[in-house]
Amino acid sequence: MIHGLYLDHNATTPIDPRVRTAMLPYLDELFGNPSSVEHEHGHVAGQAVDKARQQVADAIGARPNEILFTGGCTEANNLAIFGVARATPEKRHIVTSAIEHPAVLEPCRALERDGWRITVLGVDENGLIDLDALRGSLSADTALVSIMAANNEVGTRQPIAEIGALCAERDILFHCDAAQIGAYGLLDVGRDNVHLASLSGHKAYGPKGIGALYVRSRRPRVRLAPILFGGGQERALRPGTLNTPAIVGMGEALALAAQQGPADAARLAAMHEEMRAQFAARIPGIQFNGDPVHRIPNNLSVSIPGVEPLALIRRLRKEISFSASSACATEKIETSSVLLAMFGDTPRARGAFRISPGRFTSEVELAEASSRIVAESLRLMGSRVVAAV
Repeated sequence: MIHGLYLDHNATTPIDPRVRTAMLPYLDELFGNPSSVEHEHGHVAGQAVDKARQQVADAIGARPNEILFTGGCTEANNLAIFGVARATPEKRHIVTSAIEHPAVLEPCRALERDGWRITVLGVDENGLIDLDALRGSLSADTALVSIMAANNEVGTRQPIAEIGALCAERDILFHCDAAQIGAYGLLDVGRDNVHLASLSGHKAYGPKGIGALYVRSRRPRVRLAPILFGGGQERALRPGTLNTPAIVGMGEALALAAQQGPADAARLAAMHEEMRAQFAARIPGIQFNGDPVHRIPNNLSVSIPGVEPLALIRRLRKEISFSASSACATEKIETSSVLLAMFGDTPRARGAFRISPGRFTSEVELAEASSRIVAESLRLMGSRVVAAV
């Protein structure tokens, strides 16, 4: 049994009990293959997948035939980028940003090695791209723009609707990694002019190992070429036996997000402001990272002079779980590319860590955790001063 308060929801979220309840029958008696529609076991499983597809579509303002289930958001990102590249070989240019997840940047780098031209937009100190720079980067050769909805490390939300409008004006496809906003019901693919969107189950209180890719079927209709080959599942764009329990879980998770995501966001935003105020009042020299206004509600990224994040995390690891940077690079002891893009190779970049509460974090728990983080940070800062003397 793991004890301590979990404050790393930007890395992963616990499964909501209602999601677990929805999944359980498909782990037990309803085990059929949803592709085996000719008999009752397969038919029942197929109906569950259809319901989940509708739930995911409803959560983002899409049609059910526009939802492809994948093995996670990483796979969805890869399918979007490589799928567009292979389907439109006459265009050889992609635009992205310097603070994207590796699941976007690495496919772009692979295409660059194959002769594609990749424009990587920089960001300001708040982690925002410049819309004029984006506009100036577009050309007749641009096949795709891929910009995330919100950053997992510093919480900054990009102006997705404005980016989508720019792309729509130029008849350029717009892909959005929406993993970090899925829990809050913040994406509307029609309103935001999004043509492809990658979604994650485990960032929205659903199971790990399941994701989805929205692929627009209306004007403009997105054409993708497959990157995996096998059976005809998911319109032959994601072959392989469907993971029915996980798909059911993702459908339920996004349905819940659509219902209560705005209320969750409001509560977490208030908790965020209280924690920020406590840190600002008690920790000298603290710096808050990410845009102060345009951000997801549960992310607080800070840099504290004289406090090494891993030292702080280790001292509190039995009491509180939080993160020094992205969970996708924990085997590498190096400054994240996101923070380097925002601040350069500076103490602020090297010293950043994030705290991310979630749906089941109480106000009392977060207040107690904030006090412990403040006290331990001051202790570390004091030890540095003593050592210097």
